[in-house]
Amino acid sequence: MSFIVKKSQLPNAGKGLFTKKEIKKGEKVIEYKGEIINWKEYEKRVADDKDGYLFFINKTNCIDAFNTPQHKARYANDAEGLSKTKGLKNNCNYEIFGDKCFIVAKRNIIAGEEIFVDYTKEYWKCIRYNIKNNLYKTKRF
Repeated sequence: MSFIVKKSQLPNAGKGLFTKKEIKKGEKVIEYKGEIINWKEYEKRVADDKDGYLFFINKTNCIDAFNTPQHKARYANDAEGLSKTKGLKNNCNYEIFGDKCFIVAKRNIIAGEEIFVDYTKEYWKCIRYNIKNNLYKTKRF
């Protein structure tokens, strides 16, 4: 697949992931790659407020894309997160295959479209709690 990273269509979301080619429903769009860490290290990074790109697979395999900006899947935003734009909806889901995570199209996606993936309600509940209670050590939003 060919992708480009540029300013997201979502307000205050920063960069977004856009496809250069058409993607069919059910197709694996891109693998979510990064440093493979275990649950103990995952928890440590969460406590250190370094969890912006963590993806939990299982207790022995977690993916941290924080220090790997070359892996473009980390730039996929959630259209149903903090900043919503009328007409933009998630067009993908995360799916785990063994010890790997992929972004998978839940509908046909046209060339030039931004990739939006569901981060889950639990993720946004945690983010909103942290913002409300001023628990972030660094400003990310």
